[in-house]
Amino acid sequence: MSPRPSSTTEPSGAPRTANDAPDPRSWTVLGRRVGLPVEVRKARQWGVQYLVPAAAAQRLVSPTGLEVTGPIPGKALVALAVCRYDDTDLDPYHEVAVSFVVRPHDAPPRPNAVQRAREFATGDIGAYIHRLPVDQEFTCVAGRDIWGFPKWVTEIDIDEPEPGDTRAGTGTTVRLVDAGVHVLSLTIAEGGRLGLPAQAPPSYSFGGGVLRRTTWTTSSEGTTGRFGGATLVLGDHPMADELRSLGLPKRALFSSSSAQMQASFDAAEVVGPLRG
Repeated sequence: MSPRPSSTTEPSGAPRTANDAPDPRSWTVLGRRVGLPVEVRKARQWGVQYLVPAAAAQRLVSPTGLEVTGPIPGKALVALAVCRYDDTDLDPYHEVAVSFVVRPHDAPPRPNAVQRAREFATGDIGAYIHRLPVDQEFTCVAGRDIWGFPKWVTEIDIDEPEPGDTRAGTGTTVRLVDAGVHVLSLTIAEGGRLGLPAQAPPSYSFGGGVLRRTTWTTSSEGTTGRFGGATLVLGDHPMADELRSLGLPKRALFSSSSAQMQASFDAAEVVGPLRG
């Protein structure tokens, strides 16, 4: 049975290179060497953003010492992202992410409204990866060991429309099931009209009282978005209950999709324990 998400996620072991000497650029995962950076050569991605009460979001993020942020005072941004990885150094797999937009770990404390708005407008932000279920064991172990990402193995089905079908009402539906329990179903409309640039804010992970930051780069083709454009149905599962605590399901602020995405993930950097 797959583990239910908990408030912290520990890396699953202490990986070593083939000669058993510590090397931050080379890891052994389930008997197989993985070198950094890890490359994603072909993937497709979908994302949905929601404005939620900052106080509710901060309750989930507080163990990390990070601070949520958003474009409106009193509101935070939470994102649900779905990725179908077709060609990567960690093999093909499906992934669902729950993340929060956060201020950088070393940002000055107690910003005023103007400072907070400036940070957000200039992209001086990060993404805290709160939940990251995947559907394959190898990427699960690699993600936990190398970056401290909160991965666990679930069932993730992605149902896409026929290529080129952008009719009104069409969309991609992802269904996430953990140990037979429905977590969520998310449908994202096709055919957004707004062209979007590729973005790769630093990603934070947290486990065992240790905060890590991972830098990565990305490029994409056919990335479009729209206001709204998503329907979320929550199941009976702790992850679903967390999303309900944020006021979901509700109307999405924004949804997007990338027809093709490439990415490169570098090593995780330990940036500190909990802040007081």
